[in-house]
Amino acid sequence: MVRKKIVYLDHAATTPVREEVQRAMQPFFSSHYGNPSSLYREGTVARGALAEARQTIARIIGAQPETIVFTSGGTEGNNLAIFGLAEANHGRGRKMISTDIEHHTILEPLKQLEKQGYSLTLLSPNNSGLFDPDKVIAAITPETVLVTVMLANNEIGAIEPIALIGRRILQYRKAHNTALPYFHTDACQAAGYLDLNVEKLHVDLMTLNAGKIYGPKGVGMLYVRRGVKINARQFGGMQENNLRAGTENIPGIIGFAKALELAQKDKVRETARLYKLSNYFWKKIKKNFPDAILNGPPIGRDRLPNNLSVTFPGYDGEQLVIYLDAEGVMCSTASACAAMSDEPSHVLCSLQIPAQGAKSTLRFSLGKSTTKTDLDYAIKALAKVTKLIKSR
Repeated sequence: MVRKKIVYLDHAATTPVREEVQRAMQPFFSSHYGNPSSLYREGTVARGALAEARQTIARIIGAQPETIVFTSGGTEGNNLAIFGLAEANHGRGRKMISTDIEHHTILEPLKQLEKQGYSLTLLSPNNSGLFDPDKVIAAITPETVLVTVMLANNEIGAIEPIALIGRRILQYRKAHNTALPYFHTDACQAAGYLDLNVEKLHVDLMTLNAGKIYGPKGVGMLYVRRGVKINARQFGGMQENNLRAGTENIPGIIGFAKALELAQKDKVRETARLYKLSNYFWKKIKKNFPDAILNGPPIGRDRLPNNLSVTFPGYDGEQLVIYLDAEGVMCSTASACAAMSDEPSHVLCSLQIPAQGAKSTLRFSLGKSTTKTDLDYAIKALAKVTKLIKSR
């Protein structure tokens, strides 16, 4: 089947690799293919490129190069942060605090620790998906080792007050003369739009993923502040400060650094452009579907500029995705990692949205290539497929 037009509206799931990123990576596939742990020239070239990429990323997030641990992506970064910190601090406390709208790569490791005897507190947001820092601090006890709250939600786009929470945690530590709890944030969705400076955010650990910012899939990083002890989860080599054994993915890391550099350079302009497009799209949706409901915060400073989570009462979200795909419009029902599950979105359920409403929801996530023409086409496709579904 040949589709006349393709409109990709699932950039929260993954993004295409930018041409500039591809060009930066290309030499390290064939010309400079050396192992960075080798002593000969090609190894030295690779090692130098690895160090330069690490320095670039460290500069962008306001950190030291040695605090950057390269990983295979957000999943590994989050798992390393949670399991690695729990194991390294086993005797200091056995309580974890997080939220019930986190990505599954946070929630599932925490639930595994709970099975091992850790105490887990999951906080719920208000109906817009936002958290009160006071409630986070109130949950801390002397046994709390880790607090982890995502910077921006992947389903509803809610931007959490991470800097405020981090500042309050610092105040708690000072008042109680303790180094605990440590503070981690999953910033994978935020990298193209928000400030990632770890000093301003007051975080001890932070996860990023290249595949969300027009970089290559299969590469990411975990920032680990100096003095924070975590244990390795992968063994057999001394790479990445002994925290991740195995030959580094040099082309991927080069691409990651370039993608992050470009994302931060374009951040202000692209954020303003996408806010305008999101407002335009939402007005079009409401005009054509008056019963449609926008989930999460209003479009504005508390919401990612590219995210629209919309409930279409009376329709099945998965059916809409399939029908829209036939028209060339690609979107999702929830997180890509949960796309194969029959369960309603845990994020939407936390917002007190009934299960049926959660299953009638689509997530549209705009990106660099999105235009008004694309959104007009998507609206026409929505009108066509909903009419078709009603007629059957």
